[in-house]
Amino acid sequence: LGQDWLPLLEQDIRTATQGTFLEGAPVVPVSSRSGEGLGALVDAIGALARDVPERPADGPLFLPVDRAFSLKGFGTVATGTILSGAVTEEDAVVLSPPAQGQGPLRVRSVQVHGKAVPRALAGQRTAVNLPGVEAQAISRGQVLVHAGVVPVSQALDVELTLLAAAPKPLRHRAKLLLHLGTAQVPTSVSLLDRGELAPGATTLAQLRLGAPAAALTGQRFILRGFAVLEGRGKTVAGGRVLAVAARRRKRGRPAELAQLEVLARGDAEARIAAVLAIAGPAGLASHALVGRTALAPRALQAALERLGARGGALLFDREHRAYVAGEVARGLAARLFDAVKAFHQAKPLAAGISREELRGRLPSVTDPRLFARLLTQLVEKGELVTEGDHVRVPSHRAASGAAGGALKAELESVLARGRLTPPWLSELPEAVKAPLDQVAAVLKLLVAEGRAVRVSAELYFDAAAVWGLRERLVKQLQAKRAVTTQEFKELVGATRKHVIPLAEYFDREKVTLRVGEKRVLRGEGK
Repeated sequence: LGQDWLPLLEQDIRTATQGTFLEGAPVVPVSSRSGEGLGALVDAIGALARDVPERPADGPLFLPVDRAFSLKGFGTVATGTILSGAVTEEDAVVLSPPAQGQGPLRVRSVQVHGKAVPRALAGQRTAVNLPGVEAQAISRGQVLVHAGVVPVSQALDVELTLLAAAPKPLRHRAKLLLHLGTAQVPTSVSLLDRGELAPGATTLAQLRLGAPAAALTGQRFILRGFAVLEGRGKTVAGGRVLAVAARRRKRGRPAELAQLEVLARGDAEARIAAVLAIAGPAGLASHALVGRTALAPRALQAALERLGARGGALLFDREHRAYVAGEVARGLAARLFDAVKAFHQAKPLAAGISREELRGRLPSVTDPRLFARLLTQLVEKGELVTEGDHVRVPSHRAASGAAGGALKAELESVLARGRLTPPWLSELPEAVKAPLDQVAAVLKLLVAEGRAVRVSAELYFDAAAVWGLRERLVKQLQAKRAVTTQEFKELVGATRKHVIPLAEYFDREKVTLRVGEKRVLRGEGK
């Protein structure tokens, strides 16, 4: 075409791009025959490229696979353009979402545009040699990631814009096709704050995927329908990912929308705090936070330290650098404190609640190290006290009331009168006229105070009587070097139902050692 046609062609292009992201973009005439205008096109593309921020090479690895093939002498090769991070020879990687039977893989070699390199960076067209997997087992749409970093998603929190050219509003629960990286996934659109989205409008939403997919926070996507729009194919909407591996959100909840606003427009610290809040009491290790925020590890760690200093995050596992949201930690701590107080109200005679029982009052996903960290904080603040295995509030004193004190005195008296032939645990409630659970609680208190000795699960003895027997036993063993069962029975002055538990108790306490039918003195008993 001659030069006279250029204004008409330019006008046609501007009309076709009206209402799209290309509206107002420069139009550069180029001749495919003579090459005229190619220099101007290269300059225009270069000018645009200078304004585009570089993809983060220090973020999480995210390489959407567009094809895989087998190359003689190399084996399986997967190709794609790295959206984030870097891949290096000998890296441990996985394909996500994994196909059946796929596990960890090792990168044998890396190429960029056909040239072997030790490391490929974000933005580069890359080929990765993957031994241990057949090319036929790799599908377009899978993503090469470092193991344990980027989670598989069944739902995505997103910011969504419906094209202004869309012929009708997008309704809640609309069924569309998600194009994400190289993946195509059927999806249902959940509009969280409205029943429908008007053409040209933007909102916060959740995509509920018909199949698992790997995604990256900040990643762009498009949604396609099933009817062709003039000049736009089947594309009806697009947007960016705000959160991956999202939990199912409820519609019309102000708190949910506020959290999504933070994810959409907050700074790094605010977004990290929101991601930790979503994780709840399970918390997240720093490598998992990298995959959920798409931040570089150094930037993430610096932000976490600032958050921690302000109480916005709590480090509970130094080995794995695991954190929980500050608000979640404070809620769990309050739950622990309330659980201890409730235990005291229910069982006022008990010395305190056991650590294991107290940990059971937290959600099952709570890491034991988080429980230990919270308990330590409460003790340091003086809100709780730990004594051995028991936890109590500072003001609580077991069996401190009139009834409790009386039961404690009565039990101590019964054991003292029984000496080396006390009643069995099942007989004590009748002896002191009290329920078994109260008797057991006070016995534990007497043992903790050194006034009673637990010889077996069913037998408690007066401490003074047991220590007196120990002294006589040691003296006899020192004199005779060994004692028979009959001699020990005579020393105790009781029947076998009390003698045998006592003999086994001294064995456990390393006072005696059973040799055949006799017992000799251990070194610790001298």
